[in-house]
Amino acid sequence: MDPKELETAFSLFAVASEQLTEAYSELQRQVESLTRQLEIANGNLRRELEQKAALSRRLSLLLAHLPAGVVEIDGEGRVIALNPAARRLLAPLAEGMLFQQFAAEQLQRDESSDSWLHHTQEGQLRLAMLYSEMPEETHRIVLVQDLTEAWNLQQDLDRHKRLAAMGEMAAGLAHQLRTPLATALLYSAHLAKPALPEPDRLRFADKTLARLRHLESLIQNMLRFVRGQTLEHEVFDLAACVRDALQTMQPLLDGAGLKLVPLLPAGAISVEANRKELQGVILNLLDNAMHATSAGGTITVSLCVAEEEASVVVSDTGSGMAPEVLERLFEPFFTTRKDGTGLGLAIVRNLMMQFGGQVSVVSTLGQGSEFTLRLPLADVAAKV
Repeated sequence: MDPKELETAFSLFAVASEQLTEAYSELQRQVESLTRQLEIANGNLRRELEQKAALSRRLSLLLAHLPAGVVEIDGEGRVIALNPAARRLLAPLAEGMLFQQFAAEQLQRDESSDSWLHHTQEGQLRLAMLYSEMPEETHRIVLVQDLTEAWNLQQDLDRHKRLAAMGEMAAGLAHQLRTPLATALLYSAHLAKPALPEPDRLRFADKTLARLRHLESLIQNMLRFVRGQTLEHEVFDLAACVRDALQTMQPLLDGAGLKLVPLLPAGAISVEANRKELQGVILNLLDNAMHATSAGGTITVSLCVAEEEASVVVSDTGSGMAPEVLERLFEPFFTTRKDGTGLGLAIVRNLMMQFGGQVSVVSTLGQGSEFTLRLPLADVAAKV
């Protein structure tokens, strides 16, 4: 072999060997770098696994001690997991059972409170249930909350409120009855005097009878308010009803020196209510307006239709009412009139509620008041 060729071959081998050595060294460096990166990644994975394991333990502990029930349902509606609270609240529900079938057989819907009734060994439970879809899965979660204690507390609170209201009403009624009763007793005592002249006897008898009739009126109003009796409804012309009330009040308003301004439509407006009681409601508002307005003042009564309801507005230029009076205006036995019973507006509100309507008031002290009665039209009330 030619020495030069051999030398060239050795030179090429040396260069190739050097390149291989450098490539091997670079490969070692990359392996070391990848090993370090892998160790870091493994460390991160271990930490994440530890964190997830800790989170899983905390969630398991939370579910175990959670007072609310948690039920997991698969795509077929079968129970696959439930926490201890769910086992207690929904006994005998267990894994593998169809949840909807269990609910249909064991639970009773209470539409009034949007809750479910469930009879268990502990007694009747009142439950609220909320369904929640699991993202990107066919499973669902049912959250079950025990409302039994809260419901019982609310019932006790409502009962105490009713008792307190009854106490206030009894006190108010006693206050209202005391004065006319004392007056009637005084007049009756005069009637017992042997030497009382006949004209005085007749006068005291009339006054006694008037006080007793006033007592009867108070008791009748009280009974109407407490009973909240259901009234027969009829379809009638509201405009004609308002005109009749105005004709009844016109002589009294004239005698008080007040101007009556009626703003009534020419056509009929049909509503469904009790005509006699509704006319009494309008008369009550007119009577209040008359007592609140001084001679020379004006009472305006308007009737209009808007958005499927009729509105009767009684406004006056009287003394008006302060905000603290407005807040209590519809309370039983609350009155600012010396001879008032405090039941008139309370009865007005109850009657309007029975008719499917409402009553509202706007008043400014020293400028007058405006009462508005709103009633659905007859065809609208029939649909409801």
